[in-house]
Amino acid sequence: MSHRIPLRLVALAVGLLIAGYSEGKPRKVIVPPPPPPPPAPSITLAPRLVSMASAYRAYMIRATGITPDFADGPAVARSLQTGAAYEPDQMVRGAMAYAAVVALQDKTFVDSVRVYVKDRTQRQQIAYELLKDPAYVLGIPGAQDAAGLVVATLGSEAQALYDDGKRVKQAAYDIQKQPWSKTDVADRDARLSGAKQLSSAAMLADVTETTRLSQAAVGAAPMSLAPNAAAPPYTPTVVRGLAIAALAALGEAGDANVDTVLGLMNEPNVGRCMTMAKLNLYQCLAVARPHYEDVFCLGQHGMMDTGRCMIKASGLTEPVEARFVPDAKSIARSYVPKKPPPPKKKARRKA
Repeated sequence: MSHRIPLRLVALAVGLLIAGYSEGKPRKVIVPPPPPPPPAPSITLAPRLVSMASAYRAYMIRATGITPDFADGPAVARSLQTGAAYEPDQMVRGAMAYAAVVALQDKTFVDSVRVYVKDRTQRQQIAYELLKDPAYVLGIPGAQDAAGLVVATLGSEAQALYDDGKRVKQAAYDIQKQPWSKTDVADRDARLSGAKQLSSAAMLADVTETTRLSQAAVGAAPMSLAPNAAAPPYTPTVVRGLAIAALAALGEAGDANVDTVLGLMNEPNVGRCMTMAKLNLYQCLAVARPHYEDVFCLGQHGMMDTGRCMIKASGLTEPVEARFVPDAKSIARSYVPKKPPPPKKKARRKA
């Protein structure tokens, strides 16, 4: 009688035998690879900040478009509305936001900031230092060149507004040859209240300018700016603009952080300068009667004073108007000695 072993028992025995030989040998454990690190954040400037820069630029473009060739009262009124249409604090914040976009055009500065992007801890530490003290940005390589771009760009545009204001102010004297300029402005009270209303209304961004600045901020369409050297010290407007640019280069100036960044955008000195320019404009309009006097108010206080404030914000030397100092000849020509009156005759007493 033959005894056959079932095949399943043979397979089981072979498996146990192999397992017995493998006892005591280390088994290979397959460890899954670690997840890749999160991608480094890209350069980010919140749309709200870009909109503020755009509103600032839109005003500067409109104001420097005012020409001194006034032909009638309505033309003066329209130009006055253009010059008065800015809110002082918004102008200051808009200038800082625009300064940030300009600073982001300096490649060395941006690349120096981007070194800290990959390490999340280091990135957040740099952002913390910038928010605590905006002047921390000046220690980053390339900051001085970026500051030069900001000083030159803000300063040149402000100087253009100031110079245009001088031409408008001169027109106040030139147009007095035209009869219409000597007629009184109609409804002077409404004209003054309209200027005050425009000064408190929010400035609107320009769609085209917003698109241009958005692309420039992230390097998609760089602005054509010539390098410019500017040695420290820098104004708070310039320093805070650089700090915002550094936060944007770190990826820490997007929508999630915009409220924190807005806390940096405060400069009381320039804000007071802007407010004083507005008060001077109101006082001037309050007493102005004919159209040519409105032109003077626009040129001096609406444009020149505003331009001077922004020149101050950029750190360039404020313009000084030359005062007339008469020389000896002009004094001699202007001085006409008066002849003394003839002596009075004494009345004779009657005898």
